[in-house]
Amino acid sequence: MPVRVTLDALIVAKGLKARDLAAEVGLSETQLSLFRSGKVKGIRFRTLARLCAALDCKPGDLLDYDFDADDLSAPDDAN
Repeated sequence: MPVRVTLDALIVAKGLKARDLAAEVGLSETQLSLFRSGKVKGIRFRTLARLCAALDCKPGDLLDYDFDADDLSAPDDAN
């Protein structure tokens, strides 16, 4: 899937530690790490909002998308 999480670049640009961000947002370091690596299938809007508030950014600053025509015809995962 061509949706990529770009949170790492924002953490570096802001000079933050992932551990501190996780604590501020109310996530475990493991949960934040899984999101940073793109190994999650979804994220709650509330969590996304907390990340944006903590980082003073917008959701588009945390995610990126590379067009793939197959995304228009591929069935959604059942999980």
